Amino acid sequence: MKKHSGKNFLITGGSRGIGAGIVKQLAEEGARVAFTYTSRPDAAEEVLAGLPGEGHFHFKMDISDESSIVEGFKMALEKLENLNGLVNNAGITRDQILMRMKTADFDDVIQTNLRGTFLCTKSVLKTMMKARSGSVVSITSVIGQTGNAGQANYAASKAGVEAFTKSMAQEVGSRGLRFNCVAPGFIQTEMTEVLSDDQKQSILNQIPLQHLGSVEDIAHSVSFLLSDEARYISGQTLAVNGGMYM
Repeated sequence: MKKHSGKNFLITGGSRGIGAGIVKQLAEEGARVAFTYTSRPDAAEEVLAGLPGEGHFHFKMDISDESSIVEGFKMALEKLENLNGLVNNAGITRDQILMRMKTADFDDVIQTNLRGTFLCTKSVLKTMMKARSGSVVSITSVIGQTGNAGQANYAASKAGVEAFTKSMAQEVGSRGLRFNCVAPGFIQTEMTEVLSDDQKQSILNQIPLQHLGSVEDIAHSVSFLLSDEARYISGQTLAVNGGMYM
């Protein structure tokens, strides 16, 4: 039997990058997956078409919009009937040094990354508490641990998600629910493909393992934290960064 056979998982932002990797990994391990996209139904459909197993589906949802989250999760939970895990993956960046950062760019990142995690988590809490089991994994970032020039908004949002996760682990742990984070370092995705060779070398100089991580590295970590193998792990952040930050 596969690790996640018979389980249902919901992943936000699953149409590309790290999110798509998580969706594929969980499906390959036997789970039924539902995942969201924001603006690329073609990309979401491509991911869906490549998944093994049956019963998977995707739906459009904007995690910066409370009404979109309420509507999306209501539909998804009705189709799934029960939910074993949630992965808060969707997020945005609006990078700029603080002197030039627009208030709207700060607010948008906090609203999407931090408030969105709050709203998505709240949307599954009643279902999981009733079942007295469930695992929530939120994707944060090494930047939320170290900070980074030009990313004050993003760093603050991801550090906030870590603190939120620890609070939830304490709040509902007695009901059998677990909350953890995975904090990626620099991962090989579409975003890193556009970097120049000099920029890539500058990044590699910060990483003891001397290479970028893969989407699969993050997906395996998320899968572990969602699994029964991690049943005594809660309130933790698993850093997957090649030793960049210890």
